Amino acid sequence: MQIDWIHFTPWMSLAGGVLLGLASAMFILLNGRILGISGILGGLIAPKVRDASWRIAFVLGLFASPLVVRLWLPADWFSAPRIDAGWATVVIAGLMVGLGTRYGAGCTSGHGICGLSRLSPRSLVATLSFMAAGFATVFVIRHII
Repeated sequence: MQIDWIHFTPWMSLAGGVLLGLASAMFILLNGRILGISGILGGLIAPKVRDASWRIAFVLGLFASPLVVRLWLPADWFSAPRIDAGWATVVIAGLMVGLGTRYGAGCTSGHGICGLSRLSPRSLVATLSFMAAGFATVFVIRHII
């Protein structure tokens, strides 16, 4: 195994983690809701009138934030991720993540950030399952296939 020292960004990662933690804490304290992307998106499928506006604003913020960062930060502070896979692989992987999210009753952000901070046993099992599946997938793809 080799660490990609060129793209190793501990301070940016720490800052991102702190921002995610603060956003999750503020969201649950101010709204009484868990900051899980699958739940927020799922609520847009058959939205309630009072819920639709904040959910749409949240999703628009997800798409707008990289553009804002690109405008505010110097170009050498970030780089676009490189994905060594074709579109078919990315689509299939996305569908599998969506299916796992449905079976797991939540996504990695909901379970891993919010659920673990609430000491939820179900979230601990879900997060360990997400991580184990990710480790196994990388191992199989890099060493067996």
